[in-house]
Amino acid sequence: MAGQDIVIQPVTTKAQTKQFIDIAYLLNADDPHWVPPLRSEVAKLITPGKNPFFEHARVQFFLALQQGQVVGRISAHIDELALAQPAEQGMGPGTGNWGLMEAKDEATMHALIHAAEAWLKDQSMTRVLAPISMSVWEEPGLLTKGHDHSPMIMMGHHNADYQGWIENLGYSVAKRLVSYHLPVEDGFPELVKRIVASGERNKRLHIRRVDKKYFDRDAAIIMNLLNDAWSSNWGFVPMTDHEIEHAGKSLKPIVHEDLIRIAELEGEPVAFMMTLPDMNEAIKAMKGSLWPFGWAKLLWWLKFPKSYSMRVPLMGVKKELQNSRLASQMVFMLIEYIRRDAKLNFGTQRAEIGWILEDNQGMVAIAEAIEATINREYLIYEKAITTSNS
Repeated sequence: MAGQDIVIQPVTTKAQTKQFIDIAYLLNADDPHWVPPLRSEVAKLITPGKNPFFEHARVQFFLALQQGQVVGRISAHIDELALAQPAEQGMGPGTGNWGLMEAKDEATMHALIHAAEAWLKDQSMTRVLAPISMSVWEEPGLLTKGHDHSPMIMMGHHNADYQGWIENLGYSVAKRLVSYHLPVEDGFPELVKRIVASGERNKRLHIRRVDKKYFDRDAAIIMNLLNDAWSSNWGFVPMTDHEIEHAGKSLKPIVHEDLIRIAELEGEPVAFMMTLPDMNEAIKAMKGSLWPFGWAKLLWWLKFPKSYSMRVPLMGVKKELQNSRLASQMVFMLIEYIRRDAKLNFGTQRAEIGWILEDNQGMVAIAEAIEATINREYLIYEKAITTSNS
């Protein structure tokens, strides 16, 4: 496929895979807020056998070349588990995705998206939901607010021009995701403190730290709670057992027992909150590589992290308890307990909660109650795949 001397090639070789990885570092080199991910981690993300997403997905990567030079990239993918979800929850039959897009200019972006759309259409898809890179559990959405500060761990950061380039192809907003900035030094409003104190008097309720001696057990508890708690959310796709195991192994090096809590009601796990030190603070200067000395710095940081910022990527309450007063009480308790330890043990001054669906009324109400403010916005777009990509 070609247009304006831009040639789109499917990635089929190891050399092209390396080019697919490298182009992101070249195109974002001048952005002071872009955090270069470790190349080894990007390689794992896009390699079958190393990312369990490939066990239930069809994936094709593309490169854009101009005068023989790589000027962009994109992934096109179809998640079989997403196809099985109800259409009213965002995914569903006929829905494919693209993501991992990087482009030198608008013409390159358009050529890449046309190639992704054509591949999805050839795979019998009728609708695109994008960008999603690659699983909905990884980096969903395009950053459209918050370009003036670096992303936190496991969050995307995109060229601000991408929004207009994508929308100029007829894509409309399907869902808005936000993250909230939360100062953690001074505690929360009196109402929240009273709710937490009331919960502490409830003898049926117990908030505990995860136990790294039984890490596999607690990781499975959290991920199973997550699958239950989020099962009715827009965009939900269940995590497989292998994905749960893979996520646990990937996160174990940055798991700290006082930053991840499980709420138990009469001894049964019913809610959790996961908080992670912002590893981006440590890896930003490494420019994507652990060599020659980055590995030693990272190992030291992982063992003794002093993290100005923390991210809350996941929290959830068992479905049967959602929308109850007890659910809100447990969430406030989880937030407050972790806030105390993050400040005391890690020197944390701020946290970021997200992503949160803009219409998740329960989480929005909690964020407002603890006086958090929106600091980033990500948009997920949709478009019908027609007979023409013009």
